Amino acid sequence: MAEDEITVLRVGRLRAKRITAVAALSLAALAWSAPQAALGCLLVFVALMLVVYWPSRASVAQDRLRDEEARGQIVWPGRGMKAIVEALQEPAFLLDRAMLLRYRNPASFVAFGNMALGDSFLLRFRAPELVSAIEGAIKNMAPGQATLDERRPVERTWQIEILPVPPYQGEDPHFFLVLFHDRTAERRVERMRTDFVANASHELRTPLASLTGFIETLQGPAKNDPAARERFLAIMREQAQRMSRLIDDLLSLSRIEMKRQLPPSARADLVSVLKKVQTQMAPLAADLGMEVRFCAGEEQVLIVGDEDELIQVFANLVENACKYGEGSPAVELSVARVVERGEPVVDVSVRDYGPGIPPEHVPRLTERFYRVSVGNSRAKQGTGLGLSIVRNILLRHRSRLLVESEIGKGSTFTARFPAIPALTEMPVMSAT
Repeated sequence: MAEDEITVLRVGRLRAKRITAVAALSLAALAWSAPQAALGCLLVFVALMLVVYWPSRASVAQDRLRDEEARGQIVWPGRGMKAIVEALQEPAFLLDRAMLLRYRNPASFVAFGNMALGDSFLLRFRAPELVSAIEGAIKNMAPGQATLDERRPVERTWQIEILPVPPYQGEDPHFFLVLFHDRTAERRVERMRTDFVANASHELRTPLASLTGFIETLQGPAKNDPAARERFLAIMREQAQRMSRLIDDLLSLSRIEMKRQLPPSARADLVSVLKKVQTQMAPLAADLGMEVRFCAGEEQVLIVGDEDELIQVFANLVENACKYGEGSPAVELSVARVVERGEPVVDVSVRDYGPGIPPEHVPRLTERFYRVSVGNSRAKQGTGLGLSIVRNILLRHRSRLLVESEIGKGSTFTARFPAIPALTEMPVMSAT
């Protein structure tokens, strides 16, 4: 209620009290001086009180409106409370005691999409730990905490606080603030640190042991043997280069995993990307007696993506095709527009005509350090991280890697990207 309305109401009540006092004294004096008029004075006083204090229609309507507004303040938060929630930079929700959504800030729309006010909060969040924490906070009228791990549409970790909003005049809280803190980056850093230590210690153990053995040999039996020294130094250099490649790949993989949940926003031309990969990988293919072939059917094929990361993807795939596609005369690159489940997509394929991959190995190819043949991989200077890097980059691009291989006929690695809206109007083929 406004201050002016309160002032007017107080003045009216004071005036009614004064009228009541004056009337009572006057009629009492009249009844004292003329006892025969006492009954009439009493009737006049009653009638006057009814006139003064009988509620009018306007006052009844005002009282009813005030009651409705008071009830509304309990069901829906006030403007000040909404303004504070909107100012928060992280997703925030206001719930009532029945766990119905009463307000939300703009950051929550970005993180969780649309949710209707008045609906149950459990329609969107059904994690038992979170539900239990909210129920506990409402029951105990005390703060609570929970952790939420989401896997779709992207992997995210949220640290959640449930805070009772203090009401006026010591009442029980009517609203509870549910505040989401994004801890995805921190969790990834922790996981990256753990994985890096475990993987690096495992993979670096062998070359380090080799280096130690050769150094001891050069300091001992082969100290004065020039031929052995040259041979051992060449092997030591090869092992050092292997460790350098391994560390570079681990750091690259860690950087990609750190931003995997952040999709790219720029556009990249796949035709241009594949032409650059063809030029970049031509010397390696020539050294292995192969060539990289690419015949673009269109001048430009646009997708939403990071060009540098896409070049890294297809350079990795072409390098693998050249190294492990023994006996293949060429590595072929292709781009095709297809349809998958009624949605237009773009397929980029890297095909070789080598010995192929046994079916039991195909599902595990993108695992870290997984090798079909450990000896063959190390002989070809592989680190076992290339396809894992490819997988993580494609996940960031909301795409995936498809692998088809047949023993004796070669392998085809296909990266399938969602088409941008401009491509949906063009004719496409059906995906197999």
